[in-house]
Amino acid sequence: MNYNVDEKGYYGEFGGAYIPEMLYPNVENLRQQYLEIMAEPSFKKEFDQLLKDYVGRPSPLYFAKRLSEKYNTKVYLKREDLNHTGAHKVNNTIGQILMAKRLGKTRVIAETGAGQHGVATATVCALMGMECIVYMGEIDIARQAPNVARMKMLGAEVRPALSGSRTLKDATNEAIRDWINNPVDTHYIIGSAIGPHPYPDMVTRFQSIISEEIKWQLKEKEGRENPDYVVACIGGGSNAAGTFYHFLHEKEVGIIAVEAAGHGVDSGESAATSVLGKMGIIHGCKTLLMQTADGQITEPYSISAGLDYPGVGPMHAHLYKTGRAEFIAVTDDEAMHAGMVLSKLEGIIPAIESSHAFAILETRKFRPDDVVVFNLSGRGDKDLDTYIKYFKL
Repeated sequence: MNYNVDEKGYYGEFGGAYIPEMLYPNVENLRQQYLEIMAEPSFKKEFDQLLKDYVGRPSPLYFAKRLSEKYNTKVYLKREDLNHTGAHKVNNTIGQILMAKRLGKTRVIAETGAGQHGVATATVCALMGMECIVYMGEIDIARQAPNVARMKMLGAEVRPALSGSRTLKDATNEAIRDWINNPVDTHYIIGSAIGPHPYPDMVTRFQSIISEEIKWQLKEKEGRENPDYVVACIGGGSNAAGTFYHFLHEKEVGIIAVEAAGHGVDSGESAATSVLGKMGIIHGCKTLLMQTADGQITEPYSISAGLDYPGVGPMHAHLYKTGRAEFIAVTDDEAMHAGMVLSKLEGIIPAIESSHAFAILETRKFRPDDVVVFNLSGRGDKDLDTYIKYFKL
């Protein structure tokens, strides 16, 4: 079984490029060149140098001693929260801004939910002196105000999405409309492992630095490259894609993807796509998608602005369909409490997205000698307001 993308842009039956004719030249130009550009020695050198000196990689692989004692297993945290901009998102935006430069683009657009991808895009545009427009749902603008301020300080224009649920899905719709209207000079930096081929594969490859580092770091700490399990939260799924990438074909490594159940899988207010979704097309690819009987997209819900997306990336849909990955849905309440446990036991305040992953420790039992690596995909600064309201701090 192959879990990587095939030459037509599919992971099994998921993927492809379902795009308006206006976007075809842009996407096709990228598809023809992305692997070639990524393989260029000058590209690799610049990418690696920026990850090291600007982002601060490698991010540590930290043995969480008190968390391990509480749950009677070996818990390691991949500290993506320590990256410049506070999350994994910058790995991908560094790669894509270098790609945009080599494709001769002068203007960058992006969508963002929690704001971390928006901040990471605004950051690299400031670094490279490029015009930057970020689309963000009106609701997310309100609940992620610190990140909106950061984007503006970095010189980006933040445009609100006022349609639909006014969250990530709608921000993506607006970004795609912009791209259709400005196909020649504009590169769209998609922040997740979603979208028309080659985006899911390109984003996954830029994020695969996460699992690449886990392998050599674990060798140093445990004397072996492969953990027993890798765990990551999943919305569209870029942090998960990067965490899983180098373990996809290592059969002894269990892969666990954690989705947002919101108020409960059956509550009508959820984002648990693996349970609630069926095959559909969203934002340029065929994947698992939450939808009504007649194919209208269902509004997702999660307390976490980065996980309330109605689909998953096509790679993750394939991992679910084939049974290669175990999918677990975690409620708002479980995630919030897991965030508080990590804060109090390890002195690390996680993003609410990442808290979903840690919540499985309460119910999913591991053996005492299991090595379980969690991707701590982002830090909790942006979510302090949500934590404050939830716990009445």
